[in-house]
Amino acid sequence: MLHVKSIPAFNDNYIWLIISEDNRCAVVDPGEASQVIDYIKTHDLTLSCILITHHHWDHTNGVEDLVRFAPNASVIGPDVKPIPRLTMAVGDSDQIDVFDHRFLVVGVEGHTEDHIAFVGDGKLFCGDALFSAGCGRLLGGTAEQAINSLKKLASLPIETEVYCAHEYTAANVAFALTVEPENDALHLYREEVNRLRAQEKQTLPSTIGREKRINPFLRTQEPTVIQAVSGRAQGESELDVFRALRQWKDEF
Repeated sequence: MLHVKSIPAFNDNYIWLIISEDNRCAVVDPGEASQVIDYIKTHDLTLSCILITHHHWDHTNGVEDLVRFAPNASVIGPDVKPIPRLTMAVGDSDQIDVFDHRFLVVGVEGHTEDHIAFVGDGKLFCGDALFSAGCGRLLGGTAEQAINSLKKLASLPIETEVYCAHEYTAANVAFALTVEPENDALHLYREEVNRLRAQEKQTLPSTIGREKRINPFLRTQEPTVIQAVSGRAQGESELDVFRALRQWKDEF
C-alpha cells in the first residue's frame, strides 16, 4: 500500500504526499512548495508527479517551484482552467498510474467547474469537493453539479479513506449538528474531533462510510435533513435540500 503524509499549509490547507515503498512520491494540490521540498530532501524522496484537483491558487501556487526542483515530474490535472506546467490533462473516467497503482479520475464539478478527484489504493483525494462533515462552496459550478459529484463519491466503497484539502472538520460538525441534533454518530464524532484538535492533530483522513453517517450534504434523502430545511427549501427533492443546506452553511 501507499503511504500518505500531510504537510500543513497556510491557515488550514493540507498538501498530501503519496509515498511509494521505493521512496518515490506524488504531491497533491501544492499551494506552497518550500515545505514539500524540505520534506522530500529530508526523507530522500524522488518527486514523480504532481496531482491537481482544481485551479484555485491555494492548490497550485507551488507547482512552478516544484517543477524547477524536479524537472522530470509530471503535472496532472484538469484542462478547463489554466494549471501551471500542466503535462497531462485528465477528466472524468480517465485512469492514471501513480507509481505501480492505478488511479481513477472522477469529475466532481460544483465547487468549481474544473474540479476532479483521484481515487486509488483505497484512497480518495478530493480537494475541496468533499470535506469531512461538509462540502465546498459553489465558486464556479452549480448546485446540480455538486450534488451529482457528491453522489459519485458516496458510491465509493465505505472503507475508502477521504483526504480533503482543508481542516474544516470542527466547524463543519457544528453546522451538521445544527441540521441533525439527534444524530448519535455526529455527537460521537464531535468528541473525537474536539480531542484531536485539542492535541493539535489533524482530523483526516475520514472515510466514505463515516461521511455517509454524519455529513448532511451526503444525507439529502434522510427525513431528518429534509425536515431541518423545510422552512428554507423550495421543495423536497435532493437538489432542493442540497441548495437549502448550502445556502444555510454559507450563512452559518
